[in-house]
Amino acid sequence: MNLIFEDSPHFHGSASTFKIMGAVCLALVPTLIAATWLYGLGAPLLVLVCIATALVSEHLCCAIMHRESTAGDMSCVVTAMLFAFTLPATCPFWVAVLGTAFAIVVVKMMFGGIGNNFANPAVAARIFVMVALPSALSSYPDVAGKPLDAITGATPLAMESNPYSIMDMLLGNHAGALGETCIITLLAGYLFLLAIKVVDAWATLPFIGTVAVIMGLAGEDVVFQLLSGGLALGAFFMATDYTTTPMTPKGKIIFGIGCGLITSLVRLFAAAPEGVAFSILFMNMFVPLIDRYTRPRPVGGVKNALV
Repeated sequence: MNLIFEDSPHFHGSASTFKIMGAVCLALVPTLIAATWLYGLGAPLLVLVCIATALVSEHLCCAIMHRESTAGDMSCVVTAMLFAFTLPATCPFWVAVLGTAFAIVVVKMMFGGIGNNFANPAVAARIFVMVALPSALSSYPDVAGKPLDAITGATPLAMESNPYSIMDMLLGNHAGALGETCIITLLAGYLFLLAIKVVDAWATLPFIGTVAVIMGLAGEDVVFQLLSGGLALGAFFMATDYTTTPMTPKGKIIFGIGCGLITSLVRLFAAAPEGVAFSILFMNMFVPLIDRYTRPRPVGGVKNALV
């Protein structure tokens, strides 16, 4: 009997990386439109700068590595958009270029490219900028009843009291990053991806649910905590990443609970008001371990044959 040896996946579907990543980009477009409406033309320009940087960086990395360019599979575009969505519209372009290049070159390509990176590149880039260039993220444009270029200030999470209504939080009428304000468009994009089965809710719901439970037990305003900061962006679009989250439903639940727990602890006890990026990056490091203990186990003769 002839045995055929080949790398996984062994079953192929009609979906391609280009189609999947294209769907994610399409799901992010409503939030980009909302950011443009809220913060002006600086928002789409910042996103375009990040996308251009990502495409060039990945193409150059592939050329240096003597590999066929993977810039056209749209995965770097998704990374660029997600990273740009964590930045304020007033962020200098050179900071956006530096952060995007870090995401693609250091976090993604140096580990072998798509499917091999241990951490979500957009999340890692956000933390890199936060640590290395904190002044770039020190102020955010405020659009709540003010001209688009009138004032910069802190995000709601950084304030001692919340001056915004629930509707303001849902529509994004407050200070914040491009993709951390308009919850309605983020939810619409996520539901679209759910409908076409690009993502699932195994990690998302435990992530959000854990934050709600812990914040409720701590006596915090649960609705405010769920609608503010990067929770929606992280839970909907970053905790659903194929490469850096567990493969099994049980593993994804553990991952989501861990993200929610760390996010809540940071918000309650740390000096920084936000903890979504740190929680996702921290849990990314445990994904191989989670997969090891949650993947299906072979039984009977199959197990003996594999030993």
